Amino acid sequence: MKSVYVSDLLERRAGVDIVLPCWLRSRRHSGGICFLDVMDSTGVIQVVIERNRVGENKFDAIGHIPLESAIEVSGKVVSHVNRPREIAVDEIRIISRASIPVSPQPRGDVDVFDTKLTDQLLSNRHLYLRNPKIMEILKFRSLMMSEVRRWFEDNHFLEIDAPILTPIPLYDDGSAVGVEINGEHIFMTQCVGYYLEAAVHAFERVYNMGPSFRGEESRSPRHLMEYHHIKAEIAFADLEDIIRIVEGLISHVTKTCWQKSPDVAQVLDTSMCLDGMRTPFPRISYEDAVKLLKKDGFDIEFGKGLGGAEERRLSELFPSTPFWVIGIPRVVEPFPYCIDPSDTRITRVADLIASNGMGELLGVAEKIYDIEMLDERLTEKDKRNDPRYEWVREVHQLGCVPHAAFGMGVERMIRWMLNIPHVRDAIPFPRIFRRRVYP
Repeated sequence: MKSVYVSDLLERRAGVDIVLPCWLRSRRHSGGICFLDVMDSTGVIQVVIERNRVGENKFDAIGHIPLESAIEVSGKVVSHVNRPREIAVDEIRIISRASIPVSPQPRGDVDVFDTKLTDQLLSNRHLYLRNPKIMEILKFRSLMMSEVRRWFEDNHFLEIDAPILTPIPLYDDGSAVGVEINGEHIFMTQCVGYYLEAAVHAFERVYNMGPSFRGEESRSPRHLMEYHHIKAEIAFADLEDIIRIVEGLISHVTKTCWQKSPDVAQVLDTSMCLDGMRTPFPRISYEDAVKLLKKDGFDIEFGKGLGGAEERRLSELFPSTPFWVIGIPRVVEPFPYCIDPSDTRITRVADLIASNGMGELLGVAEKIYDIEMLDERLTEKDKRNDPRYEWVREVHQLGCVPHAAFGMGVERMIRWMLNIPHVRDAIPFPRIFRRRVYP
């Protein structure tokens, strides 16, 4: 088993003998000296091979090892003044020789955000996962999800595993990914909210972190066919409560991820967005937003959802901060969300729009607990007589209490925090509309 990593060599004193399993990233020659950059999961280190030290035959053989090959380097750690540590080689053993041509080289200095390379990188994602920039994004993803889970646990939420296969979609059937199992037409989950709604009446604070699937095509930079959701529900709570919960979560995640991954922006050649640390976030009503957009010449009326262009324009009014759009019309929102008693045209729902023109980040809602309001909304959405939703009604007929919820896309959060162009860059194996599922 491997016991030494590149990062360990920063702590080893000079002159110590080491054996390092790694991969060959690059090679260059200068007279009788060959320099290799080798890499493992923790970083890159230079390896120095001297012809006079290893002999002519070994020196020539090392010069012909294909890049991306897995090798084992034996030698001594060397320290220099004002230079990174390196390894002076005694021996290099080939563990596995790279035998297929891949261009650009996966571990090389590749601009993974270059749209001219998109098809190559996506078609060979299984090989480009080893690219340092993609690795850095996925390390950040792991850190972010770990910090989200830590925050939930510290705030007394219980994790609930919800099913991926479900008999009912959140919106219309056509908006979900349908599958046939044992002659039954069911769906890949769009949202675990129905299941968390059942669980919250047992545990009061619940959350889920898992995959969701979108059947309705969208080719925007913030949509995928398969993505990951962070969902949570709280019993005995309203819209204001869930807004405060979300602001606390985002502030915590932004701060801790920034502290624990200080080099991520440098590796990606971007800048990490820290706007989430400044809470509370400002608010604008949906109705006021529509009025402002109409004055700016946007073709939008009350009752129409905000698109990417509208969200980018509104974000110019709130520089360097996310902001809430409060009171989304009932015609836009699905049935589980409360009608606002002060204005029955709208729901007790708010969307959080990310700064820097990144668009909608997440949504929060005060959910219906009154069976009569639920039936009104089911009728409005042509679902009242659909027997598939009867179990949802039953939850509302057995001591249902006021409760509130939020849902946030993991990839959207990563895209915003790392200031990267597309959510496809924030997931190991993206599933994109109009693109075959491969690898």
